[in-house]
Amino acid sequence: VQLQASGGGLVQAGGSLRVSCAASGGTFSNYGMGWFRQAPGKEREFVAAISRTGDSTYYADSVKGRFTISRDNAQNSVNLQMNSLKPEDTAVYYCAAGRTRRATTVPTATYEYGYWGQGTQVTVSS
Repeated sequence: VQLQASGGGLVQAGGSLRVSCAASGGTFSNYGMGWFRQAPGKEREFVAAISRTGDSTYYADSVKGRFTISRDNAQNSVNLQMNSLKPEDTAVYYCAAGRTRRATTVPTATYEYGYWGQGTQVTVSS
């Protein structure tokens, strides 16, 4: 499956931004979807994930209550709505897809994802 992320940009602290990921080349509903991010000089970290059906989600503590992940299986897309952004949210955001046996499984570890998008830059100014 191929993943194409979009929607990054520059926003002031406290603002909002939505990043999206379009999938192609596979049966989208077979994949749990996730967002990861990598800031300069830091390792890639988990941000949020959603199950195949969209019924289950999981968030990193650092974004809980501020970010919302959603998916549209009819449109083969997954979105990450980011509110109350902070300068420490600045990073390249990557979407990823991982096959799961159960429809309700929410993959959160990097090794659970076999497909990655190219990343989109999100910069939050103070």
